[in-house]
Amino acid sequence: MFTIDHVFLTRFNLPSGGSEARIRASENWLVNRWGLFEQYCVPSVDAQTNPNFRWIIYFDPESPEWLKAAIAPYAERGLFTPIYRAEVPYAELLADVRKVSSAAANMLVTTNLDNDDGLAVDFVERVQSAVTFSDRRALYLVNGLIKGPGGVYLRKDPDNAFCSVAEPWDQPKMCWADWHLMLRQTMPVVEIKGAPGWLQVVHGENVSNRVRGRLTSPAPWASLFPGALTNVPEPGTWGIARDRLIVSPLRWLRDAGRATARRMAIAVLGKDGMQRLKARLQSSEWVYPRKGAS
Repeated sequence: MFTIDHVFLTRFNLPSGGSEARIRASENWLVNRWGLFEQYCVPSVDAQTNPNFRWIIYFDPESPEWLKAAIAPYAERGLFTPIYRAEVPYAELLADVRKVSSAAANMLVTTNLDNDDGLAVDFVERVQSAVTFSDRRALYLVNGLIKGPGGVYLRKDPDNAFCSVAEPWDQPKMCWADWHLMLRQTMPVVEIKGAPGWLQVVHGENVSNRVRGRLTSPAPWASLFPGALTNVPEPGTWGIARDRLIVSPLRWLRDAGRATARRMAIAVLGKDGMQRLKARLQSSEWVYPRKGAS
């Protein structure tokens, strides 16, 4: 019987990497992102059927006072542990994970969670139930939902951003050891099939996420994502048929082309170059200033 220390890891508004390292998010970005966080991310973590986990969220030390005040009630009741850092090198990450968890179990599980996404209520239960091994492996709940302006979509993604790494406590690599797309290059992978385990929300400020998958009714999944799908319209028989026959194949062609372009870009630019490119796309022209900066 395995015992498990399970820690969620979230970057909220850490500085971007590479040449954008000192750029902070704009006030408008922060306000909108906090709204998404409270609407989708917080309720989904709060509703987990298995409470055996901890949650670390990293914030910029120079976050505005309104954000620190908004964080405080969640921290006080223990939903998550806010940690203010400009950077999170491996040694500090490991020290934080050890401090927040008991660090006394057989296995450590770390899970990446973006601040504008949500989890199915049984996400923790399903991940921990899949840990039946004693070596290091990445785990993915391969099926999820994408909520877009036009409805909700079923999506199969075997390398999705909701990646977990389960491993012994001896020199753990953790889920931030590599991009979620590349973890299977360095460790075995466990693919957990079944009902949707996660929810990505497509909105105006995310660069990487877009509508993918097959249009579906929100009704079968409402109990897995309480409150998150209440404003999603029923697509109807004709809407689903149109999506299957016309729109979905076009999305597939679009995504296939982008996946090819991404692989080529990584080959040419490398990971650091891709990080810099993504940071430029995500950063706003107007940023709240760093103390002492002109």
